[in-house]
Amino acid sequence: MSDRGRYVGLGCLMSVAGFFSGGMIAVLIAKIVGMARGCTPMAGTPACDWHVYLLIGVVAGAISLPWLTISAVRRSGAGEHNSDRG
Repeated sequence: MSDRGRYVGLGCLMSVAGFFSGGMIAVLIAKIVGMARGCTPMAGTPACDWHVYLLIGVVAGAISLPWLTISAVRRSGAGEHNSDRG
């Protein structure tokens, strides 16, 4: 398998993880901001303006987590082939 294939697979996996984790963190931030503002959310919603925070968090997480992960893998040299190994 080529290095490009490994990076694509890793990027796809991390984009799904970043999508969900970014969304959850963003809704938590929306809840904290709502409490600081003294906002009372509508019944059945987690926070005031949660959908705006969710959208921003989902996009940020789906882009940043794969980028950070692939950058770390490239920097560590884990994707390089070592000819000294047998």
